[in-house]
Amino acid sequence: MSEMHSDPQTRFLCDQNLGKLAKWLRILGFDTELMSRWDNDAMMKAVKAGRIVLSRKVAAAPNRGILFIRNDRVREQLKEVLASLDLRKDIKPFRRCSLCNALLINVPREEVKDSIPEYVYATRETFARCPSCGRVYWKGTHFSRACDMINSLLKDAKT
Repeated sequence: MSEMHSDPQTRFLCDQNLGKLAKWLRILGFDTELMSRWDNDAMMKAVKAGRIVLSRKVAAAPNRGILFIRNDRVREQLKEVLASLDLRKDIKPFRRCSLCNALLINVPREEVKDSIPEYVYATRETFARCPSCGRVYWKGTHFSRACDMINSLLKDAKT
């Protein structure tokens, strides 16, 4: 895979079989689009635009700019991508919407008061909102579990 070099601007396109991987790559801070259906033209355009295409389809593997993902489980898929492209140093977690890929914007808590549960408003100070889909993010139990996953991935990558 020498033609695929990582940099802080590493961008991906995941085929429709890699929805969970796309979500986790976004959580890790990588610009990641997801195809809703198989589209060879979209894949080739993505490669030309500098995106790395990730696919579970064996037939796509020989194409330049396409990384075949061998594993079925998302944790193993993440390890595979991070190792193949040496991306550990490029991880900047919790910057993107895990649903739509937009960059998150920090917002004052008063701005999200009517969009979140009362308990969350009472117990959390910092919030971020997706400017595209409107989803609100805060550091709750999902955040803690995501941090555990990220730390585990980084630990595994060192061994």
